[in-house]
Amino acid sequence: MIAYFRGHLGAKLFLSYLVVILVGGVTLGIATRFTTPTAFSRHLGMMEQMSADDAMMGMMEEDTDNRPGLRRGQGSSYASELYAGFQDSFSEALTWGALAAGIVALGVSLYLSQRVVRPLRRMMAASQRIAAGNLDERVPENGTDELGQLAGSFNRMAVQLQDVESRRRQLIGDVAHELRTPLTAIKGSMEGLIDGMLPASKDTFEQLYQEADRLNRLVDDLQELSRVEAGAYKLQLHAVDLSSLVRIVSKRMTVSFNEKKVKLTVDLPPDLPAVQADDDRIIQVLTNLISNALRYTPPGGEVTVVACRQENLVQTTVRDTGIGILQEHLPHIFTRFYRVDKSRSRQAGGSGIGLTIAKHLVESHGGRIWVESEGHDRGSAFSFTLPTSDGT
Repeated sequence: MIAYFRGHLGAKLFLSYLVVILVGGVTLGIATRFTTPTAFSRHLGMMEQMSADDAMMGMMEEDTDNRPGLRRGQGSSYASELYAGFQDSFSEALTWGALAAGIVALGVSLYLSQRVVRPLRRMMAASQRIAAGNLDERVPENGTDELGQLAGSFNRMAVQLQDVESRRRQLIGDVAHELRTPLTAIKGSMEGLIDGMLPASKDTFEQLYQEADRLNRLVDDLQELSRVEAGAYKLQLHAVDLSSLVRIVSKRMTVSFNEKKVKLTVDLPPDLPAVQADDDRIIQVLTNLISNALRYTPPGGEVTVVACRQENLVQTTVRDTGIGILQEHLPHIFTRFYRVDKSRSRQAGGSGIGLTIAKHLVESHGGRIWVESEGHDRGSAFSFTLPTSDGT
């Protein structure tokens, strides 16, 4: 029962109202208990004084009319006055008791209301400071009731906002760095041509073209990443034969594998079920993963694509015999612009965006993507899942 009241704001409010009523009632009872005797004694004294005055008047009438000192009906009048005095004393005591109970109930109500309002005021002030740019602001998480849960949600929101702002700043810096590299190369080559330091030969112009093409690919990747992260695309989901998509990608990349002397093996079971997917987007995912495997696999190595069914999912794995990934790098592999080897050139290492795009595309299909590696020079395995088209 205590845990229930601690964990629910509504129960706390109900309990606070009940406490106010009980405190008011107890205060009223105590106040009337102590004030009634005093008030009754005072009113009784006033009645005795009035009775003495009446007795004096009766004696004067006895001397005048030779009748008994107690007039007819005087006993009943005295009882009525006694009852009236008791009513007056009780009314007076009740008035003072109600006043005391009201003051105590007001104090208790203010205290309990402040217990509820204070966390809300702290969150309001913290939200204003966050809106002003202070993303380090947090509020205390006291209790497990709705206010405590709201404080926890508020802090998680602040953490996410801080993370988004940090990633935004990092993205701006990464984009500037990525764009600067080909632009610097193009500018240096053009200055060499202008000064006559470089010959206006075919090789020079091919170098300039490669840098310009690389810059164009980077801009295209950034545009695609922006669309994917914003969800600004529509998936055309239908039953897709995953085996045919893998064969399409492998056929397109055969020339690149042959040029680098890396073997590409496709090992798919004949009974692989269809998946619910957008074939163009999954081709994009497979292209990014296989290209990444080829990039980091030395000549003489091998890249293998396998798939299997797991309940209502189909898991596809692209495994290579390349340079591998250390454990500390695995959680960051799908972060934009992240590279395991910082010393690798942009041309050899790619833009660092393809895996990020693949992650968003797989997750938009309701799947999951991850990477496994046993360490340096032990190869890597990128796997992703997609739901089957029949859902069974």
